[in-house]
Order: sequence, then structure tokens, then C-alpha cells
Amino acid sequence: MKKNSFIEGAFVATVSILLCKVLGLLYVIPFYDIIGNKGGALYSYAYSIYAIFLSLSTCGIPVAVAKLVSEYNALENYSLKEKIYKMSSHIIIIIGLIAFLLLFVFADNIAYMFIGNIQGGNTLEDVSTAIRIVSVALLIVPQQSVLRGYLEGHKMITTTSISNLIEQVVRVLIIVVGSYLTVKIFHMPINFAVYIAIFAATIAALSSYIYLKVKIKKHSSEFKTTSMNEPKVKKKELFKKIVFYALPFVVIDLIRSAFGMVDSFTVVKTMVKLGYDVSVAETTLGVVATWATKLNMIVASVGLGLITSLIPNVSGSYAKKDIKDVNKKINEAYKSILFIVIPMSFGLSFLAQPVWIAFYGYDQLSINIFRFYILQAIVFCIHIIALNLAQTLNQSKISLTAIIGNLILKILLNAPMMYLLEYIGIPAYYSTIITNIIIQGSAILFIMISLKKKFKFNYKEIIKSVFKTIFCLIIMLLILSALTFVIPLTAVTRLKSILLIAIYSSVGIVVYFYLANKINLISDVFGTSWIAKVKSKIKKILKNPLKKK
Repeated sequence: MKKNSFIEGAFVATVSILLCKVLGLLYVIPFYDIIGNKGGALYSYAYSIYAIFLSLSTCGIPVAVAKLVSEYNALENYSLKEKIYKMSSHIIIIIGLIAFLLLFVFADNIAYMFIGNIQGGNTLEDVSTAIRIVSVALLIVPQQSVLRGYLEGHKMITTTSISNLIEQVVRVLIIVVGSYLTVKIFHMPINFAVYIAIFAATIAALSSYIYLKVKIKKHSSEFKTTSMNEPKVKKKELFKKIVFYALPFVVIDLIRSAFGMVDSFTVVKTMVKLGYDVSVAETTLGVVATWATKLNMIVASVGLGLITSLIPNVSGSYAKKDIKDVNKKINEAYKSILFIVIPMSFGLSFLAQPVWIAFYGYDQLSINIFRFYILQAIVFCIHIIALNLAQTLNQSKISLTAIIGNLILKILLNAPMMYLLEYIGIPAYYSTIITNIIIQGSAILFIMISLKKKFKFNYKEIIKSVFKTIFCLIIMLLILSALTFVIPLTAVTRLKSILLIAIYSSVGIVVYFYLANKINLISDVFGTSWIAKVKSKIKKILKNPLKKK
């Protein structure tokens, strides 16, 4: 069984999630060209309600499984670990079935809530059919998530990362090929293309599920190892433990969804009151709530990748009461994420115009908002890790206090911040970004200070690493700024935008990593042993083609 070290696992998971997010972005261009705005709206109706039901049907159980499996492995309580896995599987099957039935049976009612009696767009029948089709995925996706949690608990990050890629590749292929054949070849209505695209979620999840099942069966003899003198725990106690770990994640997911909805309720109304045109207000909401968020997830994939590896590794160390190792892994996590996320965010901000044009076309207002919006990805990633870290260390009260505080502050500050910015001469469309940075930044400080007091954690290594990272970033940005005099950073076509992104990204990456290597930042962040391992693998790859020749 190939287990991944913390840094290696984080790297593998990050690359996998990043590829998935890029694939998820790229398919949007041909897909929306085929189905248009009407088809896009139908697709959104189905997936918006599916996302809520999926959060409710998984109930944080996959994360709880990853944590508990890792914990019991560390304590050599192998039979308890297997009981946790089986019980979680049974729970998730029941919840998934209930969620499917609710969504399938009440599809007509939900469709009416979306569009009412509006004429000229998607019909009630179209929307309800789309909802029923996507509901089928709830029979597969929650179970698949438990399998991933189980393997992550065994630190098999590469396996779960491959499953993510399989799922995304299958999904994208079905969406693009299916919609093209339906509309362009067979000349069927657009809603049929959307139905196929929606059903892609089920087929893709099933492909990933089969792959994970095969992997678990292959390693079943290793997983089901027994040890002497294992404690006997009643099923009732195990059930309580699963709920105890899972419930806070449900609350966090729901509050996070509500966090985003505050913008939907306040941005347009407040901006119109301040004298902005409705089109400007709706463009602002579209950018911060949808389009910029998709690009933001490219950066956020780093944080999500780290979480995948962080939870089982920290859980194992914490179960053995090795607080020193927990602190070490926390430092490694934050140094890694800041090393990558800071230059990525500022790099995307610097390339805001060509990046936006490449994906969405030219719109100066959207570009201006995105240039600033992408910087909050830094705070977002740190915030996500801090919340999950508190949960992993059994500090649910700290994480829940932080996330509830986030929501309260968001409700209280969202509209007033727009008025304040207008008063001091800053356009109101930047307010949501500033508000989010303030709120999430405050939550990070609260969590990290609370954990420092509780466990005597030391963050000096993180601070040193940040200063080195900022030094490399400043030099990189200065060189990129100088490059604009040779190759102007202006683009109006998608092709030119892609070329500019390729040129500037290549220069930026080379400069940043060269400097980081010179000042030993890379070895400080990732460790000399892991770097040596990577260099060795690269040398082998480079030597093999030479041998063949």
C-alpha cells in the first residue's frame, strides 16, 4: 500500500484538484457556445439545488471518516476503523436515498420556486425534468465520497486524486461531446443537451466509484489487519463519534452557502440605491458570485489539496498526543500554501485583463473587479485551512464560533461598507471583496490565536517564510512590469490573451522559483529530502529518453 507523506500527499492532491478545476473551466467555453444563455440557466437551476442537497446528504461524514480512520490506524485500533467505515457507508446510503427521493418527488414544486409563471424562457417541465435527472447522482456521489474519506484516512492521497481526475475527465467528455452531438449533429432541442450534461454527474461519479471500490478490494487484506487488546466500543458510541465529528462540517458548509447568499440579497439593491445603473450592479454580482469565483477556485485548489493531506496526517499525530509533530505539520501546511498562493494570486491580478478575456471576453468593469477580487484567494485559502485544522484538533467550538461570527459580520457589514466606500471615494463594487478580506482575516487571527493558547503552537517559521515569499514576489512583479515595455499587456482577442498569459506566466514562474531556490526558500518550505526526491525523479525522466536513443 503506497502511503503519501504529508508534503507529497498535499502536492499530489493539489495538482489533481488544480487539473480538475482547469478542466471544469475549459469545458465552459464550448459548452455555453452550444447551449446558450437559456440552456445555461436550465443547467444552473438543476445544479444550484443539487449542490445544497449534496451538502446535506454527505453531512460531513466523508471528512469524519478520513479523520477517524487515520486516528484509529495511529492507535492500531484496526477493527474499530473498519466498523466506522461500514457504519458510515450504511448511514450515507440511507441519507443519499432520502435526499434523492425528496428532490425527485418535489421537483415540480422546486421548479415553480425558481421560475414561477414566467413565460418565454425555460418551462416548468424543463426545469423539473432537469432536477429529477440530477437527483439520481445523490444515489452515487455520497457513497463515493465515503470511499474517498476511507482511503484518505489511510493516506492514499494519490489514489483519491486519480479518482477525482477520472470523475472530472468523464464528466467533461460527456458534457462537451454529448451536447455537441445532440444539438449540432442530431439537431435536437437544447434542453436535451442540458439533460445529457446534467446526467454526466451520475456517470462520472459511477466511474470514480468503481475505481475506488477496485482499489479498496485490492488492499482489503492490509486494511482489515487486526491487533491484540483492541478496546470494545458499542455501535451506539461509534455512531455518536461519527455525528460528533461530522455535524460541525455540515454547519460550516451551510453557513458558507448562506455567506454567499448575503451578496445576492444586498449587492444589487444597495448599489442601485447609491445611484449605480442596474446593469453595473448585476455585473458586479455576477463577477463576485459566479464568474470570478470560478477563476478563484484555481488558486483555492491549493488550499483544498493541502486539506486533503492535512486532516489524516494531523489526526494521526494528535491521536498519539504528539503536539510537536502537529505543530510541525501546521507550519509545513501554511508555509506551503503561502509559497504557492501568494504569487499565484498576485500573478493572476497582474494578468487580470488577458485572463478575463481568455475565459469570458472583454468587459472593463469585470476586469477591474476581478483584479482585486483574486487577491482574496490568499485569505480564503488560509481561512479554509484554519477552520479544518480546528475541527481536526477537536476544537469544534472555535471553528463554529469563527464561522458563525463570519456570517453575522457579513450581514452587518455588507451594505454599510458600500456606503462607506462611496463616501471616501472608492467605487462600491469593491466593497464585497474588502468585507470578505476583513471578515475572513479576523476569523483566521481568532482561530490561530486560540490554537496557540490551547496547544502552545509556534508560528515563527511561517512568519520567516512569508517575508522570503514577499521578497521573491516583489522582484517577480518588478520584472513582469518591465516586460510590459517590451510586450504590452493589452489584448482584445482570446488567442492573443492566451499567448500573453503563456509568456508572462513562464517568465514569472522561472523568476520566482529561481529566486526562491537562491535564498533557500524552497528547501525551507518543502524540506531538503522531498526536494532531493523530486530532483531524482526529474533526472530519471530526462535520462530515459536518452537511453532509448
